[in-house]
Amino acid sequence: MSEDKSTKWGIVHIYSSYNNTIVHITDLTGSETIAISSGGRHVKADRFQSSPYAAMKSAQEVTEIARNKGIEHVHIKVRAVGGVGSRTPGPGAQAVIRAIARAGFRVGKIEDVTPIPHDTTRKAGGRRGRRA
Repeated sequence: MSEDKSTKWGIVHIYSSYNNTIVHITDLTGSETIAISSGGRHVKADRFQSSPYAAMKSAQEVTEIARNKGIEHVHIKVRAVGGVGSRTPGPGAQAVIRAIARAGFRVGKIEDVTPIPHDTTRKAGGRRGRRA
């Protein structure tokens, strides 16, 4: 299998929390932004920012821009909040990956880059948890 050297690669950074989903395409170094969009740009109500629909719409906008700039292959990096927050990605992450694959991009690798603390400050709420 001989790869053509003229194929352009990009990295899709997906930040998916339970409040929003941000899709960001960069070059392979990660320093130059090609396209960026978030769920809040495509829905009116705040509570729908993290929905799979909003995530899919932002992924479609970003893939359109990237395709026009010549990107054909992508690596995907999925990130949740991490740290003292949730380590599982929000509901939009799956929808973004599906939308990117449907857009015709060849996906190289899918990687989880959620920051995990190696000892940290205590989580809010105290020893017995948050009491309502």
